[in-house]
Amino acid sequence: MFINYAHRGASAYAPENTMSAFVKALEMKANGIELDLQKTKDGKIVIFHDNTLDKHSNASGKIADYTYSELMKFDFGSWFDEKYKNERIVLFEDFAQKFLSKKLTFAIELKQEGIEKDTLDIVNKYATHDNIYISSFEYRYLENIRKFNSKIKISWLIVDQINNDNISKLLKINGTQICPKAESVTASDIKLANDNGLGVRLWGVFNEEIMKRVYNLNIEGMTVNFPDKLKELIDNSIKG
Repeated sequence: MFINYAHRGASAYAPENTMSAFVKALEMKANGIELDLQKTKDGKIVIFHDNTLDKHSNASGKIADYTYSELMKFDFGSWFDEKYKNERIVLFEDFAQKFLSKKLTFAIELKQEGIEKDTLDIVNKYATHDNIYISSFEYRYLENIRKFNSKIKISWLIVDQINNDNISKLLKINGTQICPKAESVTASDIKLANDNGLGVRLWGVFNEEIMKRVYNLNIEGMTVNFPDKLKELIDNSIKG
């Protein structure tokens, strides 16, 4: 099954990594959700992508500068649209309780080291299936995940082309999926990964043109900000 991952939720239509964006993703019939995790000053795991709060909230500084209760006072929606005023940061455990039992595939990206065990504990508490990938650009974080859990699926986000070196490193930690940038991937790159037993998910699908160009490659899925448009492409391809 091809996975239509709503990137930080349906982030073209609602403020990214918020409950509104995740709920909208389901309304748009995405069958996957991608999200990002960081840790607060008091050790809570929350969903947020950027290194600083400045762009996507009315706060400044880093997630780690604040306790969870302090972060809950900030507005994570108005930057996108006034109708999302007072949208709150999402505690990963709240997301897990609401979504991880659903028939969806999840790409859970670690944005920092030291949250691996807490992330796995929450996943294990609420997940009812194994369609869950722990992902990161940082190989070390994935090594850490594997030390805590020998079976969970691992996907490595890479900025380079798929090659024998990154394939070898991923296989060393029993990885499942390699994730290159959509703009630069080739059919031969994907074949190399597949020949080594790895699936491929694409990121950086910034527009519909890229989406349409890579859709027919031998990939397992892609992350998009506009899951409704990918759903339409998938449906039309099936009907065709």
